[in-house]
Amino acid sequence: MSTPRHDFAGVRADLGLPSVDETDRFPPDVLAEAATIAAAERGDLEDATSIPFVTIDPPGAKDLDQAMFLERDGGGFKVHYAIADLGAAIPPGGAVDTEARLRGQTIYLPDGRVPLHPPVLSEGALSLLADQVRGAALWTVDVAADGSLSNASVRRALVKSVAQLDYEGVQKSFDAGSPHPSLEPLADLGRLRQKVRVDRGAIELALPEQEVERDGDGWRVVMRIRTDVDGWNAEVSLLTGMAAAQLMLEAQVGLLRTLPPADERANAGFLRTARTLQIPVPDGATPALVLLSLDPARPASLALMTEATRLLRGAGYEAFDASAPAQADHAGVGGPYAHVTAPLRRLADRFGTEACLAICEKRDVPDWVREALPSLPEIMKSSDQRAAKADRTCIDQAEVWALAGRIGESFDAIVVHADREGGDIVLHDPPAIARCKGPGLREGTQVSVVLARIDEARREVEFTYGGTPE
Repeated sequence: MSTPRHDFAGVRADLGLPSVDETDRFPPDVLAEAATIAAAERGDLEDATSIPFVTIDPPGAKDLDQAMFLERDGGGFKVHYAIADLGAAIPPGGAVDTEARLRGQTIYLPDGRVPLHPPVLSEGALSLLADQVRGAALWTVDVAADGSLSNASVRRALVKSVAQLDYEGVQKSFDAGSPHPSLEPLADLGRLRQKVRVDRGAIELALPEQEVERDGDGWRVVMRIRTDVDGWNAEVSLLTGMAAAQLMLEAQVGLLRTLPPADERANAGFLRTARTLQIPVPDGATPALVLLSLDPARPASLALMTEATRLLRGAGYEAFDASAPAQADHAGVGGPYAHVTAPLRRLADRFGTEACLAICEKRDVPDWVREALPSLPEIMKSSDQRAAKADRTCIDQAEVWALAGRIGESFDAIVVHADREGGDIVLHDPPAIARCKGPGLREGTQVSVVLARIDEARREVEFTYGGTPE
């Protein structure tokens, strides 16, 4: 059993999040309305339960937003993508809707999550669980042989997932040459769509992700390498989000996820850094093409990917009605993009999906959607900041636990950013990201550093290079 030192109660308290015991607690009126929604009969919908959808999620997940079935269509592909249908179930302006607007999104912590919706909905009645008939917003997206999006539409339908798969299992099935039949085209579709987006200048990062996982009665930080299946699966979601953005822009109403392109100075600086790290930069190459060629296992690649995050600044949401926004693109995606594929976990997706349903049915976008649009960018910005802070703080806490009592020890690390005072490093074991002081650090190099300081109250660790602990 975890000791008080090895739980995240302090993190939750500092961030104003409920304790583990209170995670699923919602106001009584919210729970009462959620129970009514869960028990309600679905309306008369198209029956698409014969389509053998499957889901891909982390092991044990219950809040399943998406299910897919992929087909080859001549030289191209036909994507059937079912998204949990919250717009038909949650009354606008009701208790569940009001509470969701306060929360913005589900926040995930190592010891549990703080859900956007009551679990009776997000992990039960509205989740696309295997072998259960569920209402869905069913996207049909045609992809041409050259990877371009040729047609897209969305409609309401009843669907049924035939299998709940996880990322590791799906990767193993592709490695063995025996993927689930519903996913057989995924690799070819994913690679094709990635190429299309990179050709459009999309900044595609494959940075390893830090995660905190249980380790006996405590916790440890691990570095999760992005697999091929992670990327291919993301391409289906990105494809659908780009289709949704196209529909909204044509109708001049909706909500986009935006990111302005980096300026020429930033791009030139990135390419200079690549050359400094001895990474090939062909004549005329863009940052997108250089990033695509990187091997994430190389220290220099890790440093350049970290540098590339500087090209991805200024992300936000853009609501519009009656005219398209001046800046509609998302530089990380390679074109206009909207969030519509995770409504159980992210508030904006319910409204974006409802707008697209109305557009495809050639009816007016509902007033309750239009009225909410102006408020959604700020709601999502605030919830994004809370979620990012929770994630980073939990990782910082686990790093402090892993390094406690080791001041003065030497560690192997990779320098991912250098400046006049030192730089940022990634340790090999434990895989911590930390600040290192001392002159002489060079980006993309392997170094030995000394743990100089731990501040448990602030959840900070600091290393030195070429010197002794403070």
